[in-house]
Amino acid sequence: MNINNKERLNQDTMRKYWLLRLANGCKEVVTDWRKAVTFIFYLISAVFICKFRGTLFPAQGGMPFDPLLQQIIQLLVIVYAIGGAILLLIALGTPFGSKRTRDNLLRIGLTNRAGEAPLLLSKKKDKSGKRLTVLEFMSNGIPLHEWENRKLEIQTALNVNVVRVTEGQDKLRVLLYVVAAKNAIPKMIYWKEEHLSTKDFELVLGEGLLGQEIVDLSKTTHVLLGGSTGSGKSVLLKSLTMQCLKKGAKVFISDFKGGIDFPWIWHKKCTIVTDETALIELLNSIVDEIELRTTILKKSGHANIVKYNQYAAEKLQRWVFVCDEVAEMLDKTGADKSRKDVISEIEAQLSTIARSGRAFGIHMILATQRPDANVLPGQIKSNFDCRICGRADNVLSMIILDNVSAAEQIPKDIQGRFITNMGTIFQGYIFDDNRTLNGVRDFQELV
Repeated sequence: MNINNKERLNQDTMRKYWLLRLANGCKEVVTDWRKAVTFIFYLISAVFICKFRGTLFPAQGGMPFDPLLQQIIQLLVIVYAIGGAILLLIALGTPFGSKRTRDNLLRIGLTNRAGEAPLLLSKKKDKSGKRLTVLEFMSNGIPLHEWENRKLEIQTALNVNVVRVTEGQDKLRVLLYVVAAKNAIPKMIYWKEEHLSTKDFELVLGEGLLGQEIVDLSKTTHVLLGGSTGSGKSVLLKSLTMQCLKKGAKVFISDFKGGIDFPWIWHKKCTIVTDETALIELLNSIVDEIELRTTILKKSGHANIVKYNQYAAEKLQRWVFVCDEVAEMLDKTGADKSRKDVISEIEAQLSTIARSGRAFGIHMILATQRPDANVLPGQIKSNFDCRICGRADNVLSMIILDNVSAAEQIPKDIQGRFITNMGTIFQGYIFDDNRTLNGVRDFQELV
């Protein structure tokens, strides 16, 4: 594309931008009372000048050019009234810092083939969050996926945290939902009882840019946690399990390390299995419970546990199966035929629970460092709508989230920072097992 064509396209784009700013100014005057007052004050001043222009600009008696001068003054007053109103509307429709924003995007090379950067059309507070601001851009032909791919550069250029990127009212506009850089996520957040959600069956994952991040198990039945060693996934797993207990769920934990990762209070509150024989019996009982609940719901005429519990005198309790390291349970690497048969039986039971648990209040929360096909078969993994990844490299992030966002967006030096498969970043809570589950500091205080 030659220079002349680029210049012509730039001029055409700027004309469209001025018209959009004018239209936006008209909208702002209607919706923002402060801007409406400013515009009305200007109109009053324009009417006053038009009406009293003879007094304000009196004719000089005897001057030969008086009639011409008065006509010029009258023309200028009309230009002031109409042109000034248009310019004021354009100014009111131009967001503060629009030129600086455009320059900063130019600096990182976010441009189309004509060298045009996106143009900021509006900047407004989002109704759903006090800290969230929505930046609306005229994209100038830059596709949405490029905004997504260059999100980290955009964050640095604009000094904001980008929460999400979406299309505007059409494909010519892009919306950036951002939070000011000063409102960063804390590196450590301690659990408090008031963090517990009052809604059934919401679990609080942690704190994100917009406040608490939650997963609703009544809608998103199963949760898969992944991440490298030391990323904090075991602490997050315990946090979610603890909340299940506090909400009255019946919790089962599979721990093939002999239960040593779970202090005594967990053994008191949950059913913990530590060998394959006990695990198969447990999973069989969960599958049997699904069959029983299927019969109960059919007889009651209700589609799921939520509807059933609204009307039933005897409520159905939610069951949650938890495993801290799936590889200890399902990895077939180096296994002989008899062990592979056992693992296949476990996989079949897990697959049934994964497919059928939603309606019946049967949930799974599984954690593993690397949930590849050798550890977690596709027919099970595909039923985990909520996937969460901690610190990871590109390969691990791709296995867990189907993208590399965990590798790109989670700092290597922060423990307990996670990202969901929906692109939401949050910091998990730190809590004391004994104090949180039993209201005491440690075992010694009990004896």
